[in-house]
Amino acid sequence: MLGDDDVARLVAAASHGDQGAWNAIVDRYLPLVYSVTRAYRLSRSDAEDVNQTVWLRLVEHLDQLREPRALPRWILTTAQHECSRLTKAGRREQPVDPQTDRALGGAVDDDVVEADLLRAERQQSLRDGLAQLRPADRRLLLLLTEDPPRSYREISALTGMPVGSIGPTRARCLERLRDTPAVRALLAGESPAAHTGGDRDERQPTPQRR
Repeated sequence: MLGDDDVARLVAAASHGDQGAWNAIVDRYLPLVYSVTRAYRLSRSDAEDVNQTVWLRLVEHLDQLREPRALPRWILTTAQHECSRLTKAGRREQPVDPQTDRALGGAVDDDVVEADLLRAERQQSLRDGLAQLRPADRRLLLLLTEDPPRSYREISALTGMPVGSIGPTRARCLERLRDTPAVRALLAGESPAAHTGGDRDERQPTPQRR
């Protein structure tokens, strides 16, 4: 994901109404929010409610974050609190702000937060790496990771690639994926710098100048 200094700069810019910075934050962390809603197995409507609530709360608190570099954790924790609230209450209530002293719908285990955040970072690094591959390489790797898995014969029909070439080509594609900046940083145990990921099909509320 973004480096600490990059996150701090984006937060500062977005809090002053920079649309591009806000879009960059949403693009980068939208998959993190949806990874939490999927883990809670929310309905589609509840997942959308959680998504909207997270970004609306962030608009409200963006310039009040005590530590802008902690933005990923803030987003993750807010999404978890809201998912927990919906799961336990079974009905709509007013959103809960994790930065207030009010009682929350349930405690969030720090180890769970860290594991979720690490998993989201790894997934984002792989998405970024895939986005940097040639379209043919990216398509082959995505076809090979579909669930349920496709047979080599089906993949051959879709790509025009001989069945016997799929395995060796897959190995070369994976090698190129490992050589992308995002995945190299991930494998080195670093926090990957910002890279352009896939297109997003939605935007969330834009922060207003204060």
